Amino acid sequence: MSRAEVNWERLVRAALRSQRVGVGLHGQPETGIAGIVPSSLGNNMHIEEILRAADEIQKEDPSISRILCEHAYSLAQNLDPNSEGRGVLQFKTGLMSILKQKLAKREGGSIDRSQDIARLQEFYKLYREKNKVDELREDEMKLRESGAFSANLGELERKTVKRKKIFATLKVLGTVVEELTRELSPDDAKKLISEEMKRVMENDAAMTEDTVAYNIIPLDAPSLTNAIGSFPEVRAAVSALQYFRDLPKLPSTFSIPTTRNADMLDFLHYVFGFQNDNVGNQREHVVHLLANEQSRLGSVLGSEPKIDEGAVLIVFMKSLDNYIKWCNYLPLRPVWNNMDSLSKEKKLMYLCLYFLIWGEAANIRFLPEALCYIFHHMARELEEILRQQIPKHADSCVSQSGVSFLDQVISPLYEVIAAEAANNDNGRAPHSAWRNYDDFNEFFWSLNCFQLGWPWRLSYPFFSKPSKQAKRLGCIGGSNHYGKTSFVEHRTFLHLYHSFHRLWMFLFMMFQGLTIIAFNDGNLNMKTIQVLLSLGPTYVVMKFIESVLDILMMYGAYSTSRRSAITRIFCRFCWFSVASLAICYLYVKALQDGTDSAVFKIYVFVLGAYAGFQIFVGLLMQIPFCHRLTDPCDRWSLVRLAKWMRQEHNYVGRGMYERPSSYIKYVLFWLVVLSAKFSFAYFLQIKPLVKPTRIIINFKGLQYSWHDFVSKNNHNALTILSLWAPVVAIYLLDIHIFYTLVSAVYGFLLGARERLGEIRSVEAVHQLFEKFPEAFMDNLHVALPKRRQLRSSSQTAELNKFDASRFSPFWNEIIRNLREEDYITNFEMELLVMPKNSGDLPIVQWPLFLLASKVFLARDIAIECKDSQDELWFRITRDEYMQYAVEECFHSISHILVSILDKEGRMWVERIYNDIRESILKKNFQTDFQLSKLPLVISRISALTGILKEKEHPELKNGAVKAIQELYDVIRHDVLSLDMRGNLDDWSQITRARAEGRLFSNLKWPNDPDLQVLIKRLHSLLTIKESAANVPRNLEARRRLEFFTNSLFMRMPATRPVSEMLSFSVFTPYYSENVLYSVAELQKKNEDGISILFYLQKIFPDEWKNFLSRIGRDENAQDSELLNSLDDKLELRFWASYRGQTLARTVRGMMYYRKALMLQSYLERITSEDPEAAFTGTTLTEIQGFDLSPEARAQADLKFSYVVTCQIYGKQKEERKPEAADIALLLQRNEALRVAYIDVVESIKDGKPNTEYYSKLVKADIHGKDKEIYSIKLPGNPKLGEGKPENQNHAIVFTRGNAVQTIDMNQDNYFEEALKMRNLLEEFHSDRDLRKPTILGVREHVFTGSVSSLASFMSNQETSFVTLGQRVLANPLKVRMHYGHPDVFDRIFHITRGGISKASRIINISEDIYAGFNSTLRQGNITHHEYIQVGKGRDVGLNQIALFEGKVAGGNGEQVLSRDVYRLGQLFDFFRMMSFYVTTVGFYVCTMLTVWTVYIFLYGKTYLALSGLGESIQDRADILQNTALNAALNAQFLFQIGVFTAVPMILGFILEYGFLMAVVTFITMQLQLCSVFFTFSLGTRTHYFGRTILHGGAKYRATGRGFVVRHIRFSENYRIYSRSHFVKGLEVVILLVVFLAYGYNDGGAISYILLSISSWFMALSWLFAPYIFNPSGFEWQKVVEDFRDWTNWLFYRGGIGVKGEESWEAWWDEELAHIHSLRGRILETILSLRFFIFQYGIVYKLHASGTTTSLTVYGLSWIVLAVLFLLFQVFTFSQKASVNFQLLLRLVQSISFLLVLAGLAVAVVVTALSLPDIFACILAFVPTGWGILSIAVAWKPLMKKFRLWKSVRSLARLYDAAMGIIIFIPVAICSWFPFVSTFQTRLLFNQAFSRGLEISIILAGNNPNPGVL
Repeated sequence: MSRAEVNWERLVRAALRSQRVGVGLHGQPETGIAGIVPSSLGNNMHIEEILRAADEIQKEDPSISRILCEHAYSLAQNLDPNSEGRGVLQFKTGLMSILKQKLAKREGGSIDRSQDIARLQEFYKLYREKNKVDELREDEMKLRESGAFSANLGELERKTVKRKKIFATLKVLGTVVEELTRELSPDDAKKLISEEMKRVMENDAAMTEDTVAYNIIPLDAPSLTNAIGSFPEVRAAVSALQYFRDLPKLPSTFSIPTTRNADMLDFLHYVFGFQNDNVGNQREHVVHLLANEQSRLGSVLGSEPKIDEGAVLIVFMKSLDNYIKWCNYLPLRPVWNNMDSLSKEKKLMYLCLYFLIWGEAANIRFLPEALCYIFHHMARELEEILRQQIPKHADSCVSQSGVSFLDQVISPLYEVIAAEAANNDNGRAPHSAWRNYDDFNEFFWSLNCFQLGWPWRLSYPFFSKPSKQAKRLGCIGGSNHYGKTSFVEHRTFLHLYHSFHRLWMFLFMMFQGLTIIAFNDGNLNMKTIQVLLSLGPTYVVMKFIESVLDILMMYGAYSTSRRSAITRIFCRFCWFSVASLAICYLYVKALQDGTDSAVFKIYVFVLGAYAGFQIFVGLLMQIPFCHRLTDPCDRWSLVRLAKWMRQEHNYVGRGMYERPSSYIKYVLFWLVVLSAKFSFAYFLQIKPLVKPTRIIINFKGLQYSWHDFVSKNNHNALTILSLWAPVVAIYLLDIHIFYTLVSAVYGFLLGARERLGEIRSVEAVHQLFEKFPEAFMDNLHVALPKRRQLRSSSQTAELNKFDASRFSPFWNEIIRNLREEDYITNFEMELLVMPKNSGDLPIVQWPLFLLASKVFLARDIAIECKDSQDELWFRITRDEYMQYAVEECFHSISHILVSILDKEGRMWVERIYNDIRESILKKNFQTDFQLSKLPLVISRISALTGILKEKEHPELKNGAVKAIQELYDVIRHDVLSLDMRGNLDDWSQITRARAEGRLFSNLKWPNDPDLQVLIKRLHSLLTIKESAANVPRNLEARRRLEFFTNSLFMRMPATRPVSEMLSFSVFTPYYSENVLYSVAELQKKNEDGISILFYLQKIFPDEWKNFLSRIGRDENAQDSELLNSLDDKLELRFWASYRGQTLARTVRGMMYYRKALMLQSYLERITSEDPEAAFTGTTLTEIQGFDLSPEARAQADLKFSYVVTCQIYGKQKEERKPEAADIALLLQRNEALRVAYIDVVESIKDGKPNTEYYSKLVKADIHGKDKEIYSIKLPGNPKLGEGKPENQNHAIVFTRGNAVQTIDMNQDNYFEEALKMRNLLEEFHSDRDLRKPTILGVREHVFTGSVSSLASFMSNQETSFVTLGQRVLANPLKVRMHYGHPDVFDRIFHITRGGISKASRIINISEDIYAGFNSTLRQGNITHHEYIQVGKGRDVGLNQIALFEGKVAGGNGEQVLSRDVYRLGQLFDFFRMMSFYVTTVGFYVCTMLTVWTVYIFLYGKTYLALSGLGESIQDRADILQNTALNAALNAQFLFQIGVFTAVPMILGFILEYGFLMAVVTFITMQLQLCSVFFTFSLGTRTHYFGRTILHGGAKYRATGRGFVVRHIRFSENYRIYSRSHFVKGLEVVILLVVFLAYGYNDGGAISYILLSISSWFMALSWLFAPYIFNPSGFEWQKVVEDFRDWTNWLFYRGGIGVKGEESWEAWWDEELAHIHSLRGRILETILSLRFFIFQYGIVYKLHASGTTTSLTVYGLSWIVLAVLFLLFQVFTFSQKASVNFQLLLRLVQSISFLLVLAGLAVAVVVTALSLPDIFACILAFVPTGWGILSIAVAWKPLMKKFRLWKSVRSLARLYDAAMGIIIFIPVAICSWFPFVSTFQTRLLFNQAFSRGLEISIILAGNNPNPGVL
């Protein structure tokens, strides 16, 4: 072959090889010719298997490899002859090139195709003989039969893998032979293939069970390697689904695998046309559910086990519970007439039908009641077919092209949903303009849904798709648009009142009542009561407002909502209209007629009767028994209407009541909160304002310094408003303040009751360790009969040893995992490991870290003690672990010496020990033995053990004999002082043997493993002199051990055996985040020369050293040394990835569940098989191989599955992204890991491009490559709404079990916590509440807190919420929701009710919390549990945090508009509603009110200052400085800087870490400027929350989740924070300057500072926090670079395709995108009017204005402003437009400038205009210009129409330039001083990294940035 051909072949192979995602042992791409087959080839998996086999046998026989490749090419050609599918042409071209260039030509000449079959047969025989196929299977079976607990598990695993690979290749060869023979005539085929050969191939194919893809349970191909199939419960479940007598026989043409019998799912498959993989998926799903339920009821016996009727009933009722409730609600009779008469087979049939519908429903799974509708009709069709006893296709699923459930049932509904989703204009359209998932689902909440018919009546308006005109106009009632259902999400703040009207009414009426009492001087006389009765009109008027909002908010849904709902709305409107008029009339009439009139009495009676009735009904509805009595009455329309008049009644939201005890608890909680709130309001807010208000009202003739329009003859209303407004704002928000304080205290007490924080240090772990085994056995181990027997017989010592022997395997595995994770050293691991306690020693052996150095302390005590024996023993036993060390040494020495000696030697040992015991009994120990010689004894014994712990060797054996002889001499001559005459014969014999040299001559070397362990342990006890009080040293290892051991004493459900536990799945959504850091990413340096690897080495120095030790490297090894080894390189990547927020870290953590279950199952099987002999002998030695036990692995797989839904994994594979290779590596390293993804197949169909979507599940095969398990076709693109919930929804069908834990891909888990998972799952069956839990909340530990100060703030804040905060939400408030991960869901409950999140575009952007809303509305129960924890990563940089908080705040803004919040706010009882409010949207409302308070206060002060009223009023009476204002400002300031947020945090620290640590942490946070951070976050939340409600624009904001080790450019910070913080901060600064310049303050500077300090703090925090918390933010070189970058960005004009990061103009357009509706433009205009008050007030304060208040002054100011604008136009005239008259333009600009200077000079000289007036004019015109600019950009279309847009843009650029300069100058000044940068570095990062950062800068000094001047 020529060199060109060889090179061409290498090039093609490299191209194909680069497409592969399979990875080898070291994470590198595997070599070979098997590339990724394009997914557009329908039979791609078969083709890939052929190519893989060709790759494997290439070296053995290139000819056979060529035949296989040619056959693969033929298959590809037949599937896509024209190469129209994506990637097909490239694939076939590459494959053909290989065939031509190498495989064909190497043999020389042409190829005889007729010989291919014969060659294949011959190779088949040779391949079988070479690999000894028959012997291989026999050897494997022998190993398997040798026992589950044999030492051959590793060998068994290797042989199994080898067999699988060989049989997979044989199957491919046999399949290709079979397919090639089809091309021949039957006669020729018979000649080529003998019957014997056919039989051999068939037998081999039958044995390749693992080549048939399966997920967990091999149903289509029974497996001997997978023990799941042999479990009785699984076999019983499989048999239960078999064909039964009443099922019609399937036609012979219907294909069923020969490896199994037909079952009822095959029948449903035939009838309804479900997809084959959907049927296979649900077959395993149903079997899995039935088997696990059966295991909880008890094991089934017999050779043919049968499923229990109870198990079927439980699964049936839980799965179809929502359908049954739906039928009862409508009302409608279920498919079955009588549940009691329903046979087990029928129940299973309905169950399978429902899950088959659900499994193929795709996006329709978000419509649970639509699934009920579909199931109802399909079940009726099924009944009809069964009645006819003729198998036929269902009419609803039949079309001209065949039978397909997907095409005929799901696709029509999907298409209309997709059309509506497309109508949302990527989230810009109003929610009212399109139907979301909830609208479609709620259509099925009434009997009107049956108008859709069955099969679907596609002509019904429900299926109408919106027209483009309707989309453009955003209208509701378009001719082709079907309206929304039940609720319309109008974008308005009025939703806050509409949803929580009871709260606002309560607060308003209480404020009114307290104010009335205050203005009556606190006297409750008849006059006061008469005025208090005005609360009646207030109540009915506010209820009337609510009824009006009901009508307005339903606009857009009238035509589609139920008549009863519309009737309710208008009836309530009419009722409250009449009631408000009547009550107001009666009250006014009563005031006129007096208290003695009949009208007054009637009024009082009406109010009392109504109030009494409401209170009675409210309390009655809290009694569950009353609810149960009224529920059956819902079938009566009149009763339903009467109930609806009081409360909305929908399918969801019914029965949301709690036990009376729970109700009383949260009522008492709120009574405490409200008592504190209203006491504060009355005494410190309202009462102090009474006197000033009265005085101001009575002021007459106040002088205004401006032209007054509105304040005459209205009792100075604006002045009173400016006085009361800040107080009212604080009154509305302080409910959250008092809630925070009370909940913090209650949560602290609740946590203390739960025993949190009892073990908060490593010293506590040491002290309490001896109690751990008992606690572990009580809580985390299954109950054992022997333990109960020991406990009942009070055998304490035996019980303690028994507990220790069971505890030690788990403890040791925890320690080993800590070492594998590099948290501890090898030496620490040796100290922490606990002995098995299974030997003959009569004591409990504790870990060495408890006993280290104790022997030496006891020795010193014994030597020094001169008192009695009892006193000596008392001093030793005061330290329990010293006692344990002494006793263990005593018994261990005896056991070792007796084991290695015989005859006289053993007699000597026994004689010595007998003498010791006798001396102790006689209390002569100190006289019989010379304790002063103990050091000699210890040194001799340690010398002996030092020899014995080595491997046997003649020289060592001689040394051991000599050591024992020396020990004998020391004891005989130096230690013994006792009288030997009593045992003279023994001593004589011993002495004779010693003299003859045979006393120790027959020493037996201790080869027994257990004895060797004992010797090594004794040697350590006698040689370790250092204390192990600080073991482990690593803080993370300490924290984990402390929490785990503390949790052993907390209350948790009793555990059940693994075989009986609830099964569960872990579910992780993934998009394109980091999977595994690459070497390039780890080495990539930022501007400071800091790489991620360098950063990690400095942050985790001890873990880095432990890592190097683990891989066998020196601790000073250079990074380059590791990169030379493929193994070390891969280990390095994993080490770094396990310390970041990567998918690899999450997968490792979640797979600990499987590891824990395998260990638990393995040990339980040992105990169950031999209860008495368990944990004896060498049994525990083999625990290290527990993860290889087939039974343990099968049991773990039956109970646990892990699905990572990598949405674009298919795309990543096609694009050869590194993420795809990393995911494949994770699959290869974790056999139980499954990856689900959406596969997009593009092809040409009928001459047009066609795209199909498939939901696929893959696992790693025996070759380490992806193996497709299921592929379910979707009706279209699954992403119609938010990406994450859609990603979860497509893959939820692949999860298994009773529960599912949602885990984000930035989370972690720990082995010791995984041990408690089965306890947690038992919470689903707890009965502590009225309803069983449906979501189990789990505690989180934020592991990113050590990265930086910001990360620490976020970590502490998040920890406070996920512990103390959620603790209170769950108990007593009962309003805990799902706030993200890692909650555990009742899987069946949620998948039958819409899933684990909601997905409608924008409205459900905070998708997770809606799962909690949905669960609560559907009578679920959400609890919180803190005895188990999961790791969680958080954002660590300010920009990351701001983006995250912006997303959450925007999501909460959308929640305000949602129907879920509205229904919860309406249907909760009053106190639970308040809890719900303050813990969800209310938090953001209060945050916004905090900022508004500053604005209200400052604008009030500005009004008083500019109008002159402040000075006038202060001259008359000193009333503006009062207690109420001070209280309001102090409360606002404390809320602003995060003090109230810190209270729960501090109490949490006190509880879990102690008081001192809490104080130190709090002070440290203050020194690190946490108040600045919290104030800055306040602005972030306020901006995004308010803007979302006003304009929308909420969106997912990717934060990166990476390490923040880079400096953020000034321009980037400016882009992010300009509108959210900088503009508002400068506005506050201007207000403060105006207040300072024109406000009257008789207290001077101190008074001004006290009044304005909170405002100044907020403004400065908003302006400079991004630069304070910016790494290297005050380094001069970077400041210079930032300025240059910022000016380039500011003046770069951009163009088409230019991003906001590159150009100011592009960024500016992006910032205005949220203002796109008429409503939004009007609101922006109204809000912008506030900026005009500055000019109006300041111009009258100018010296030039004198004392005049004429409007002429204000008019002249506008003329000046117009002149300034014209000058601005002149100076910014476009250079492009003036290219032909540049000279004239410059002349005009020069003259204009000179005229301005001259005019100013003349004005100053001639008029009263002064120099300060000029600065005052700037202060006046800058806000006015910004106001004009804000209005102009709001009306952008008009500006463009009038051709003013360029001028507006120029003005905006000027403002941004000015704002940037104002912010930049202080940053630049600070950067001049080097110590500022040093201080900032210390402030931001921990000490280790700060040192590293400075070193890096010094090292980088030799290579300065050439771009810096």
